Amino acid sequence: MLRLSKKTDYGLLALQYLAHEAPAGGASARAIAERYDIPVELLAKVLQHLARFGFVAAQKGAHGGYQLARPAASISLADIVEAIDGPLAITACGRKDEQCDQYGSCTVRDPLWRVRDRILTVLQTTTLAEMGDGDGDGRVPVTVTKGGPGGTVPVEAR
Repeated sequence: MLRLSKKTDYGLLALQYLAHEAPAGGASARAIAERYDIPVELLAKVLQHLARFGFVAAQKGAHGGYQLARPAASISLADIVEAIDGPLAITACGRKDEQCDQYGSCTVRDPLWRVRDRILTVLQTTTLAEMGDGDGDGRVPVTVTKGGPGGTVPVEAR
């Protein structure tokens, strides 16, 4: 099963909060953790990691906290996922990794890489600004190709 890590879940929650709910655009790790009932120590580490990648800016002091370091519309979900979890993978082997014993005879590797590429495209074209801003219905458009030419069917994913 393809699944994002808990750290990525927490990072997405924190960034979404900063983009759409935070008073004056900033909040402490504690305020965000309390909002979502997640461990503050783990969230603080995730936020520090996101700060190293330039997603958030940290302000120290009594009135410190975190705020987005750049506009939410310029942050893709792929950027966030890859910053926390590393490159998206759905198979044990990668395009540069030919160490698998079945690499030469594998018949599922290439189709699964194409699936991975489609998932990555959706993540790359979905921004933090689109997540929970209340302007839309929360759906992300996805195009799935079925069959031969002309078999493109638009579907919406949640």
